[in-house]
Amino acid sequence: MALFEIKLPAAIAKALNLPVSDPRRQQLKVLKKLLRKARFTEFGQRYRFDEVLLSRHPGKKFQQTVPAYNYNKIYDAWWYKTKEGIPDVCWPGVIKFFALSSGTSDATSKFLPITKDLIRSNTITSFRQLLSLTKYHDVPKSAVGKGWLILGGSTQLQKGPTYFAGDLSGIQQKNIPFWFQGLGLYKPGKKIAAVKDWSTKLEEVVANAPNWDIGFIVGVPAWLQLCMEKIIERYNVKNIHEIWPNLAFYVHGGVAMEPYKKGFEKVLGKPITYIETYLASEGFLAYQNRQDATGMHLALNNNIFFEFVPFDDKNFDSDGNMVDEPEAYMIHEIEENKDYAILISTNAGAWRYAIGDTVRLVDKYRSEIIITGRTKHFLSLVGEHLSVDNMNKAIEMASEELNISIPEFTVAGIPHGSFFAHQWFVATDDKVNAVELAALIDQKLKELNDDYEVERRHALKAVMVDVLPEQRFLDFMKAKGKEGGQHKFPRVLKGKMLEDWQQFLQGEMVP
Repeated sequence: MALFEIKLPAAIAKALNLPVSDPRRQQLKVLKKLLRKARFTEFGQRYRFDEVLLSRHPGKKFQQTVPAYNYNKIYDAWWYKTKEGIPDVCWPGVIKFFALSSGTSDATSKFLPITKDLIRSNTITSFRQLLSLTKYHDVPKSAVGKGWLILGGSTQLQKGPTYFAGDLSGIQQKNIPFWFQGLGLYKPGKKIAAVKDWSTKLEEVVANAPNWDIGFIVGVPAWLQLCMEKIIERYNVKNIHEIWPNLAFYVHGGVAMEPYKKGFEKVLGKPITYIETYLASEGFLAYQNRQDATGMHLALNNNIFFEFVPFDDKNFDSDGNMVDEPEAYMIHEIEENKDYAILISTNAGAWRYAIGDTVRLVDKYRSEIIITGRTKHFLSLVGEHLSVDNMNKAIEMASEELNISIPEFTVAGIPHGSFFAHQWFVATDDKVNAVELAALIDQKLKELNDDYEVERRHALKAVMVDVLPEQRFLDFMKAKGKEGGQHKFPRVLKGKMLEDWQQFLQGEMVP
């Protein structure tokens, strides 16, 4: 089935073909639409959305009137009410779905509101990306009409008093348009998608693999690699293309793809096209719409209003916390090749909400960005989304349980066979068994972070600890010219800093 043969409902088709205009105009149109829809909510009344709409400069007026929020601030002031079933708080109606996102030291998971409006917007952005594939060269267009294997969270959601909660991928799959399911494109299908246990779900996918004609695979790289390896092993074939000859596209996001490509090449029989997406729990923010593009095109005309806060000392403290009144700019005001933290306002009742990511504009004309990191250090090799808050809390809990002092620590992600491991370096002058400490840190992180607990059963294969005297950390900082109380040892080591640290531990001089 070719792409043009897929018949979309009229409303979706119309939404997919909105007239293209300049970024500023697109974003102001989105903002006004959001404000009109939410003006009679409690939030809209509190921050006088009617006045913002009447302003000659609604973008600036909105920024002056509505404060910027992080998760704790907006949840404590507003979202907790929606979780209690109170209607019309930040968005019209009752919020029936919440996406569970990675936790911090305060809680195991965040509850992010998900509305039918947001789900529909995510679907529209997905199909805009699908339509963009017609412009790709040297790829089999016939694959577009083949099956989509989407490996995500369970569609069997947790039931709360007035809501359902789960992974965004599970919520989104549960609400896949009936006409898409009716075309037979969606795999593994509703029954298998509802399975909660990952190992059981994986076995069902492997068992059904020969019955499907897959053109697309969608999901976290480590899980998909593991899935394809199991299929190859089960059916004693050389590569996945002997089972799925039309497999041509991999839609990925959430973690960097580069470390996985060599692993993928081992299970593929021919090259496939990698398509990057930026689908956060709060919304579908951006997607790659050109073959071999460096960045992803921001979804500027689909119910997300973007603001960009320069990621600098003026707007963030040394721990990555945003100041109460940050500088914020619209898309047409930002510069290429500078890092910005993102604020978004959406049709799920997020208003000037900092999602914690930092991005860089790499093509101003095309409004294309790349993700450069987080406002706070974190480690996410395979989707474990391990934050510094998680690390600090785990170290605190472990040191209390073992009655030892751990004044410094750092962690690095390293290859481990075909997968990955976490290598911890812990400073203590007390006597401690490194293996016991590693097991305890691992246990505490599983308690603190749902994503970490899942990945430790799959792609994150080991947690190792090197115990070092505290002086080793101090000597390294001195060698790097960063001696003194104002300099902090990085909690996550990556790139050049990791190389320098490894050289230092081997007794070599560091630059």
